[in-house]
Amino acid sequence: MADLVGLALPFFGLILIGFLAGRIWPRDEDQLGWLNVFVIYFALPALFFRLISRTPVGEIVNWTFVFSTGLATYTAFTIAFLYAVIRNGGDLPEATVQGMVGGYGNVGYMGPPLALVAVGPQAAVPAALIFCVDVALVLTLGSLIIALAGQGREPVGKALLSIPRRVLLHPLFAATMVATGAAALRFEPPDILDRILAMLSASAAPCALFALGVTVAQQSLQRIPGELPVLIMVKLVAHPFIVFLILTWVGGFEPAWINTAVLMASLPPAATIYVLATQYQVYALRASSAILIGTAVSVLTVTVILFLITKGHLPPQPFGR
Repeated sequence: MADLVGLALPFFGLILIGFLAGRIWPRDEDQLGWLNVFVIYFALPALFFRLISRTPVGEIVNWTFVFSTGLATYTAFTIAFLYAVIRNGGDLPEATVQGMVGGYGNVGYMGPPLALVAVGPQAAVPAALIFCVDVALVLTLGSLIIALAGQGREPVGKALLSIPRRVLLHPLFAATMVATGAAALRFEPPDILDRILAMLSASAAPCALFALGVTVAQQSLQRIPGELPVLIMVKLVAHPFIVFLILTWVGGFEPAWINTAVLMASLPPAATIYVLATQYQVYALRASSAILIGTAVSVLTVTVILFLITKGHLPPQPFGR
């Protein structure tokens, strides 16, 4: 238990520090911009590149893992989406954002740092692959459904054409692709460049977690909407369970990859959901509440997942294979 507390407490402690800073010294949301730029465009891409580029390319190009984790994410999204459609009487744009609450976790800021600490360096590749799949969920499925439902600010055809560019040019997606190419070519950066990348990588976790805490502090909570407990339960409990079932049923994955996928699936709703909801003016205030409540509840649920992973209580072959 002491080891578990030692693992989880510093991680959530950094989020708490950011949260308190955001409450004590409130600033406009755009004043966090440069920190977000540093984390998304420099620190996390450097971390992804250093770890993935040193991995044998055969381990990176794992389409079975991509399909399996993608299926799990889309299943969680679908469950939350269908629940929302039934509850709100068929409001598709609103149900889409609610589906993201149930299916899209904070795999950018929280995912890689926590996975690397809990599972080790071997978590880098599966964490990067999961991030790419989940970004595709937000930038394709979410934008497409909202546009088709008539809530988008641009025609459906134009939205479809813009989606590949938005996915491929995302800094972490691009870093993963570049790192894969470097791994295939066995490229080793010059010593000076490698030192810069090492410094950026070391700053990724603390800066990302602090920024996450500040972002959560900026979210408002006036009341708990009736649908949020179900949506958050889908995200924090059902999603990791679905991932575990699919990966162990398919079989052939290293325990570290399974543990990483389960941990990534257990993360709370991402702040990106609020950004998308604000962009399309759909479910914005409640999305804000979902992020705040989900992050608070995840302190308990993620700690349970960490306990199961670090103590080896996730059976690698529950189907007897």
